[in-house]
Amino acid sequence: FTDKGKFLLAARRYRHGAHTGFIVSLDADDLSQGSNAYVGKLSSDFLGTNFTIYDSQPPHSGAKLSSSRSSRRFASKQISPQVPAGNFEVGQVSYKFNLLKSRGPRRMVCSFKCPLPGEASNSKSLDNINTKKPEYSMSEYTVLRNKAPRWHEHLQCWCLNFHGRVTVASVKNFQLVAIADQSQPGGKGDEETVLLQFGKVGDDTFTMDYRQPLSAFQAFAICLTSFGTKLACE
Repeated sequence: FTDKGKFLLAARRYRHGAHTGFIVSLDADDLSQGSNAYVGKLSSDFLGTNFTIYDSQPPHSGAKLSSSRSSRRFASKQISPQVPAGNFEVGQVSYKFNLLKSRGPRRMVCSFKCPLPGEASNSKSLDNINTKKPEYSMSEYTVLRNKAPRWHEHLQCWCLNFHGRVTVASVKNFQLVAIADQSQPGGKGDEETVLLQFGKVGDDTFTMDYRQPLSAFQAFAICLTSFGTKLACE
Protein backbone atom coordinates (compact mmCIF):
# COMPACT_ATOMS: atom_id res chain seq x y z
CA PHE A 1 0.00 0.00 0.00
CA THR A 2 3.03 2.30 -0.23
CA ASP A 3 3.50 4.92 -2.93
CA LYS A 4 -0.24 4.85 -3.68
CA GLY A 5 -0.02 1.21 -4.67
CA LYS A 6 -3.09 -0.93 -5.31
CA PHE A 7 -4.04 -4.08 -3.43
CA LEU A 8 -3.81 -7.23 -5.54
CA LEU A 9 -3.68 -10.47 -3.54
CA ALA A 10 -3.44 -11.60 0.07
CA ALA A 11 -2.47 -14.95 1.57
CA ARG A 12 -3.00 -16.73 4.86
CA ARG A 13 -0.85 -19.57 6.16
CA TYR A 14 -2.71 -22.64 7.37
CA ARG A 15 -1.71 -25.96 8.91
CA HIS A 16 -3.28 -29.30 8.10
CA GLY A 17 -1.75 -31.94 10.34
CA ALA A 18 2.00 -31.95 9.70
CA HIS A 19 1.57 -30.03 6.45
CA THR A 20 1.41 -26.28 5.92
CA GLY A 21 0.17 -24.17 3.05
CA PHE A 22 -1.33 -20.87 2.00
CA ILE A 23 -4.79 -19.76 0.88
CA VAL A 24 -4.72 -16.90 -1.65
CA SER A 25 -7.60 -14.42 -1.85
CA LEU A 26 -8.65 -11.22 -3.60
CA ASP A 27 -9.92 -9.92 -0.24
CA ALA A 28 -7.43 -9.18 2.55
CA ASP A 29 -10.24 -9.46 5.12
CA ASP A 30 -11.72 -12.73 3.84
CA LEU A 31 -9.06 -15.41 3.53
CA SER A 32 -11.19 -18.55 3.61
CA GLN A 33 -11.38 -21.28 0.99
CA GLY A 34 -15.16 -20.96 0.84
CA SER A 35 -15.05 -17.25 0.04
CA ASN A 36 -16.15 -15.78 -3.28
CA ALA A 37 -12.75 -14.04 -3.30
CA TYR A 38 -10.85 -17.35 -3.12
CA VAL A 39 -8.24 -17.52 -5.90
CA GLY A 40 -6.30 -20.67 -5.10
CA LYS A 41 -3.96 -22.31 -2.64
CA LEU A 42 -0.65 -24.07 -2.27
CA SER A 43 0.19 -26.98 -0.01
CA SER A 44 3.54 -28.38 1.06
CA ASP A 45 4.96 -31.71 2.09
CA PHE A 46 6.16 -32.49 5.62
CA LEU A 47 9.65 -31.00 5.05
CA GLY A 48 8.34 -27.86 3.37
CA THR A 49 10.48 -28.51 0.29
CA ASN A 50 7.80 -29.55 -2.23
CA PHE A 51 4.72 -27.44 -2.97
CA THR A 52 1.68 -28.02 -5.15
CA ILE A 53 -0.20 -25.00 -6.48
CA TYR A 54 -3.96 -25.17 -7.04
CA ASP A 55 -6.07 -22.65 -8.99
CA SER A 56 -9.76 -22.17 -8.20
CA GLN A 57 -10.48 -21.98 -11.93
CA PRO A 58 -9.55 -24.58 -14.58
CA PRO A 59 -6.39 -23.53 -16.50
CA HIS A 60 -7.82 -24.95 -19.73
CA SER A 61 -10.89 -26.73 -21.05
CA GLY A 62 -11.05 -30.32 -19.94
CA ALA A 63 -8.96 -29.75 -16.80
CA LYS A 64 -9.71 -32.23 -14.04
CA LEU A 65 -10.57 -31.22 -10.51
CA SER A 66 -8.06 -32.35 -7.90
CA SER A 67 -9.05 -35.62 -6.25
CA SER A 68 -7.68 -34.61 -2.85
CA ARG A 69 -10.08 -34.46 0.07
CA SER A 70 -9.41 -30.74 0.41
CA SER A 71 -10.89 -30.12 -3.03
CA ARG A 72 -14.39 -28.79 -3.16
CA ARG A 73 -16.83 -26.94 -5.31
CA PHE A 74 -18.43 -23.73 -4.15
CA ALA A 75 -21.65 -21.87 -4.77
CA SER A 76 -22.16 -20.43 -8.23
CA LYS A 77 -21.70 -16.88 -6.91
CA GLN A 78 -18.10 -16.63 -8.10
CA ILE A 79 -15.88 -14.21 -10.01
CA SER A 80 -16.60 -16.37 -13.08
CA PRO A 81 -20.08 -17.76 -12.35
CA GLN A 82 -20.14 -19.88 -15.49
CA VAL A 83 -17.22 -22.00 -14.23
CA PRO A 84 -17.58 -23.85 -10.90
CA ALA A 85 -14.69 -23.08 -8.56
CA GLY A 86 -12.59 -25.83 -7.08
CA ASN A 87 -8.94 -26.83 -6.84
CA PHE A 88 -7.16 -27.50 -10.13
CA GLU A 89 -3.47 -28.41 -9.95
CA VAL A 90 -1.54 -25.94 -12.11
CA GLY A 91 2.05 -26.22 -10.94
CA GLN A 92 4.67 -27.52 -8.56
CA VAL A 93 7.66 -25.98 -6.79
CA SER A 94 10.51 -28.09 -5.42
CA TYR A 95 13.53 -27.07 -3.36
CA LYS A 96 16.61 -29.23 -3.84
CA PHE A 97 18.14 -31.01 -0.87
CA ASN A 98 21.49 -29.74 0.37
CA LEU A 99 23.10 -33.05 1.27
CA LEU A 100 26.41 -31.50 2.35
CA LYS A 101 24.70 -28.88 4.52
CA SER A 102 27.09 -26.31 3.09
CA ARG A 103 26.25 -22.64 3.32
CA GLY A 104 24.83 -21.36 0.07
CA PRO A 105 21.71 -20.21 -1.77
CA ARG A 106 18.59 -22.29 -2.11
CA ARG A 107 18.05 -24.23 -5.33
CA MET A 108 14.52 -24.50 -6.68
CA VAL A 109 12.69 -25.86 -9.73
CA CYS A 110 9.13 -24.93 -10.79
CA SER A 111 6.89 -26.48 -13.45
CA PHE A 112 3.67 -24.99 -14.82
CA LYS A 113 1.19 -25.73 -17.57
CA CYS A 114 1.73 -22.50 -19.44
CA PRO A 115 3.52 -21.42 -22.63
CA LEU A 116 7.08 -20.18 -22.81
CA PRO A 117 7.47 -16.57 -23.92
CA GLY A 118 7.90 -16.41 -27.67
CA GLU A 119 6.71 -14.60 -30.74
CA ALA A 120 3.44 -13.55 -29.10
CA SER A 121 5.29 -11.11 -26.85
CA ASN A 122 8.28 -8.94 -27.68
CA SER A 123 8.24 -7.10 -24.36
CA LYS A 124 11.49 -7.22 -22.41
CA SER A 125 10.22 -5.25 -19.44
CA LEU A 126 9.11 -7.03 -16.28
CA ASP A 127 6.47 -4.41 -15.57
CA ASN A 128 4.96 -4.32 -19.06
CA ILE A 129 3.08 -7.60 -19.42
CA ASN A 130 1.69 -8.53 -22.83
CA THR A 131 -1.59 -10.31 -22.09
CA LYS A 132 -1.98 -11.86 -25.53
CA LYS A 133 -1.93 -15.63 -25.17
CA PRO A 134 0.19 -17.51 -27.72
CA GLU A 135 -0.89 -20.84 -29.12
CA TYR A 136 0.56 -23.83 -27.32
CA SER A 137 -0.10 -27.45 -26.50
CA MET A 138 -1.55 -28.06 -23.05
CA SER A 139 0.70 -31.11 -22.71
CA GLU A 140 3.76 -28.86 -22.57
CA TYR A 141 5.10 -27.50 -19.33
CA THR A 142 7.13 -24.41 -18.63
CA VAL A 143 10.01 -25.43 -16.37
CA LEU A 144 11.79 -22.76 -14.35
CA ARG A 145 14.84 -22.86 -12.13
CA ASN A 146 16.55 -20.31 -9.95
CA LYS A 147 19.35 -18.38 -11.62
CA ALA A 148 22.64 -19.32 -10.03
CA PRO A 149 24.18 -16.43 -8.05
CA ARG A 150 27.86 -15.56 -8.11
CA TRP A 151 30.15 -15.46 -5.10
CA HIS A 152 31.37 -11.91 -4.42
CA GLU A 153 34.83 -12.07 -2.86
CA HIS A 154 34.81 -8.52 -1.53
CA LEU A 155 31.35 -8.73 0.04
CA GLN A 156 31.79 -12.38 1.00
CA CYS A 157 28.28 -13.31 -0.08
CA TRP A 158 26.27 -14.74 -2.99
CA CYS A 159 25.02 -12.02 -5.34
CA LEU A 160 22.48 -11.57 -8.15
CA ASN A 161 21.81 -8.45 -10.21
CA PHE A 162 18.31 -7.28 -9.29
CA HIS A 163 18.82 -3.90 -11.00
CA GLY A 164 18.08 -2.01 -7.80
CA ARG A 165 14.78 -3.77 -7.06
CA VAL A 166 16.21 -5.75 -4.12
CA THR A 167 18.28 -4.02 -1.44
CA VAL A 168 18.52 -6.40 1.54
CA ALA A 169 20.43 -9.70 1.59
CA SER A 170 18.19 -12.69 2.30
CA VAL A 171 18.10 -16.43 1.60
CA LYS A 172 14.61 -15.81 0.21
CA ASN A 173 15.89 -13.64 -2.66
CA PHE A 174 15.77 -15.39 -6.04
CA GLN A 175 15.42 -15.02 -9.80
CA LEU A 176 13.76 -17.65 -12.01
CA VAL A 177 14.61 -18.39 -15.64
CA ALA A 178 13.11 -20.91 -18.09
CA ILE A 179 14.98 -24.08 -18.98
CA ALA A 180 14.41 -26.63 -21.71
CA ASP A 181 12.01 -29.35 -20.66
CA GLN A 182 13.80 -32.48 -21.83
CA SER A 183 10.68 -34.61 -21.32
CA GLN A 184 8.84 -32.73 -24.07
CA PRO A 185 9.87 -32.65 -27.75
CA GLY A 186 10.93 -29.24 -28.91
CA GLY A 187 11.13 -27.86 -25.38
CA LYS A 188 12.73 -24.41 -25.36
CA GLY A 189 14.18 -22.24 -22.64
CA ASP A 190 15.88 -18.88 -22.24
CA GLU A 191 18.33 -18.98 -19.36
CA GLU A 192 19.09 -15.26 -19.63
CA THR A 193 15.58 -13.77 -19.44
CA VAL A 194 14.36 -13.50 -15.85
CA LEU A 195 10.67 -14.43 -15.67
CA LEU A 196 10.25 -13.85 -11.93
CA GLN A 197 12.37 -12.14 -9.33
CA PHE A 198 11.63 -11.75 -5.63
CA GLY A 199 13.65 -10.07 -2.93
CA LYS A 200 13.79 -8.20 0.34
CA VAL A 201 13.73 -4.40 0.60
CA GLY A 202 12.87 -3.95 4.30
CA ASP A 203 12.29 -5.78 7.57
CA ASP A 204 8.96 -7.19 6.40
CA THR A 205 8.77 -5.90 2.84
CA PHE A 206 9.58 -7.68 -0.42
CA THR A 207 9.28 -6.84 -4.12
CA MET A 208 7.99 -9.20 -6.82
CA ASP A 209 8.46 -8.66 -10.56
CA TYR A 210 7.12 -11.13 -13.11
CA ARG A 211 6.45 -11.44 -16.82
CA GLN A 212 4.61 -13.67 -19.28
CA PRO A 213 3.90 -16.58 -19.19
CA LEU A 214 3.42 -16.40 -15.41
CA SER A 215 0.19 -14.97 -14.07
CA ALA A 216 0.04 -12.77 -10.97
CA PHE A 217 -1.38 -15.70 -8.98
CA GLN A 218 1.33 -18.12 -10.12
CA ALA A 219 4.11 -15.63 -9.40
CA PHE A 220 2.64 -14.81 -5.98
CA ALA A 221 2.28 -18.49 -5.11
CA ILE A 222 5.90 -19.24 -6.05
CA CYS A 223 7.10 -16.38 -3.85
CA LEU A 224 5.03 -17.65 -0.91
CA THR A 225 6.95 -20.93 -1.00
CA SER A 226 10.15 -19.08 -0.06
CA PHE A 227 8.82 -18.28 3.42
CA GLY A 228 9.57 -20.70 6.23
CA THR A 229 12.64 -22.60 7.34
CA LYS A 230 13.82 -25.41 5.08
CA LEU A 231 16.29 -27.39 7.14
CA ALA A 232 16.91 -29.88 4.34
CA CYS A 233 17.95 -27.16 1.90
CA GLU A 234 20.24 -24.82 3.82
